[in-house]
Amino acid sequence: MDFNQVISREGTNALKLEFRERLFGTNNVLPLWVADMDFAVCEEIGQAICKRAEHPVFGYTIRDEEFYQSIVDWVKNKHDWEISENWVEASPGVVPTLILSVLAFTEPGDKIVIQPPVYPPFFDVIKDHQRVIKENPLVNTQEGYRMDFDHLDQVTSDPDVKMLIFCNPHNPVGRVWTSEELKTAGEICLKNNVLVISDEIHADLVFSGHTHIPMASVSPELAENTITCMAPSKTFNIAGLNTAYFIASNPELLRRMRRKLQIYHLFIGNMFGAEALKVAYQYGKPWLDEVLTYLEGNIDYVKGFLNKNMPEVKVHRPEATFLMWLDFSEWGFTTAELRKFMVEKARLGLNDGPTFGIQGKGFQRLNIASPRSVIEEAMERLLNARNLIR
Repeated sequence: MDFNQVISREGTNALKLEFRERLFGTNNVLPLWVADMDFAVCEEIGQAICKRAEHPVFGYTIRDEEFYQSIVDWVKNKHDWEISENWVEASPGVVPTLILSVLAFTEPGDKIVIQPPVYPPFFDVIKDHQRVIKENPLVNTQEGYRMDFDHLDQVTSDPDVKMLIFCNPHNPVGRVWTSEELKTAGEICLKNNVLVISDEIHADLVFSGHTHIPMASVSPELAENTITCMAPSKTFNIAGLNTAYFIASNPELLRRMRRKLQIYHLFIGNMFGAEALKVAYQYGKPWLDEVLTYLEGNIDYVKGFLNKNMPEVKVHRPEATFLMWLDFSEWGFTTAELRKFMVEKARLGLNDGPTFGIQGKGFQRLNIASPRSVIEEAMERLLNARNLIR
């Protein structure tokens, strides 16, 4: 694959382009915010969709045995986790799955724990459904972000806390949690009777030297207390095809989640998404390996550029995801000033740190899943703007 190729997304209703005016007040920004890639999908996905499109009827369809077996095989081969087809259920997306879990296992007024700075919809799925957010903030250390287990134990000991919405690998800080970290967090939740909903949508995007471990694979006990949310959407750049699914070995958890899918009539899937998932999981690994190598190169470039030209801008090297969590705190800007600087001076459309929680003050999230020339342009814009103020 030629990941250096710049593919115009104009005229395709691409969210990252069409929402610029709404988010940034102008279209004159380089959009590196929403978490999809600017790379062409692997050839097999395109071929499978075209083949299905040759049939002139696009009616209701079911997901066949091959669909579920593809998931079972991928999870086993990629993450060394043996699951059964009977544990898997398709869903419209990971965020809808989080909402369904909130509705299935909590009541209005119940408390749900999240670990900010974290993916903004984690806040929304709680407060939008009259549940109460309880925070167990991550700790930013010289070596990277860590979980505060003593505080997690304290927070989850409240009997009104019913659930932890967990992010593994973590968005936006890029941590890949170790087996020991997962075991400790999971056992705290078990002790305090707190259900774990584990968002593992970035599971496949893990870089060399690190290994993704599903929370539910750590022990049979943790598996019984965990619902795992996955999808090939980030992995293979098919977020527009509704290809998510969740996994639960506990039949009662699975039954209650399936009941919510039925109640809200969310069980009918996207036929093209189903075809894309099957071929992605069966034939997409070589493409993914190339993508990961290219993304690591982009990460190296950004880190090297910042170290050389703007050493006051800090960033921990992400262990996973195609997102970088940039710390501009040393510039001394307020949140509004940093946003204004990025949009008006640097002409960059990044994610504002405070949308990930108050712990994101002074931060911006950068999506590096674009051709190298685009990332180079972004860094040059940032440097030129920075040199105007320092």
